Amino acid sequence: MSLDLIQKQVDNWAKQFEPAYWPVLEQFAQLSEEVGEVAREINHLYGSKKKKSDESTKGLDQELVQVLFVLCCISNNLGINLQEEWEKMIIERQYKRDNKRFERKSS
Repeated sequence: MSLDLIQKQVDNWAKQFEPAYWPVLEQFAQLSEEVGEVAREINHLYGSKKKKSDESTKGLDQELVQVLFVLCCISNNLGINLQEEWEKMIIERQYKRDNKRFERKSS
């Protein structure tokens, strides 16, 4: 699924409400909360902190999707096309700034 389609799905959902999107600072606060939940899941999976028996079973995959959802909300609110920006970033990574930055695998 493309980022364009994901953004459209989020926008269609958000347009049911008034206002469709919260102010950007509130969305950023929500993004920070969601990233914190990703960190918590990673800590449960790979760190020494294990889940309590009564804690939610939402997994890392769902927490990452929540981050993507909020990123789409912020982008839609600001008129940013994530698909276009993704393509620019990948070109930058592959062919420009980061082209020789990291050691490549040997064939």
